[in-house]
Amino acid sequence: MNIHLVQYLKRMAHRIFFHQQNLTPRERHEWAIGLYQGATPWEISPIDKIENPVLTRRDVTDAKASFVADPFMLKVNGAWYMFFEVMNGDTGKGEIGLATSENGYFWQYQQIVLNEPFHLSYPYVFAWDNEYYMVPESWKGGGVSLYRANKFPTEWSYVTTLVKRPYIADSSLVYFEGYWWMFAETGVGLSFDTLCLYFARTLHGPWMEHPQSPIITNNPHIARPAGRLLVVNNRVIRFAQDCAPKYGMKVFAFEVEVLTPKLYSEKPLLTSAILEGTDVGWNKNGMHHIDAHNLNDGKWIACVDGWRSVLVS
Repeated sequence: MNIHLVQYLKRMAHRIFFHQQNLTPRERHEWAIGLYQGATPWEISPIDKIENPVLTRRDVTDAKASFVADPFMLKVNGAWYMFFEVMNGDTGKGEIGLATSENGYFWQYQQIVLNEPFHLSYPYVFAWDNEYYMVPESWKGGGVSLYRANKFPTEWSYVTTLVKRPYIADSSLVYFEGYWWMFAETGVGLSFDTLCLYFARTLHGPWMEHPQSPIITNNPHIARPAGRLLVVNNRVIRFAQDCAPKYGMKVFAFEVEVLTPKLYSEKPLLTSAILEGTDVGWNKNGMHHIDAHNLNDGKWIACVDGWRSVLVS
């Protein structure tokens, strides 16, 4: 065979091969939001009377959403409000969305309530001193940003930066025994393996890093926060997400045994995960978030999220 023809056929085969490679489907994680219920925040399961997920990317009407995740709820004047990350497929950054419910079980998407030039997620909302606050993940904006509602639930304004550092993610706050406490993941290079602890006398600070911080290092299984910190029977309960071998696999619960400005210790509340992938449906591959609320009738309701792997061309 003519050597030039051989070289031509090799070049064509090379081009066809790489064209086929470009058409090969790739994996994408599609996150959605569900509701669970149980006797305690660490003993929860799907609710029989509703169909999960209660919110998906298809519910978002004012942005081209790739997924929804990181839900946090508040009950105000008898109504429920849920804030969550909406990943905007056009801009490639997270924004904060809002859904509402009259009973906490059936939800209606409303609108995007907060966006910035940088990525936002994990909208940790809470009430304090007759005001409503939000601490979203905002490290690409320079640190941990505090927002206050000018008009709850739709209008929010920046107040201050609580902690400044190059990378600090999923900051979770709780007021306990005269101090504000903040747990946040700070692993270098998105390793998800380092948990830092900060404290302050007042919400606005100044915030100081705990002398034992980081309180977890080199452990992607339990370092990254996984939702709202709870005080249950005068015990602080911390939730952590398992980020190995992939991000957002499971959620574990821990009881904080000692929490003072000088000392910290914790222990696993259970030996197994409280949330994990179900091998089927919307949360087939993993779960990584919980925000639990006491219904005062012997039950807790929790918004959770989960993901499944989908193939896109």
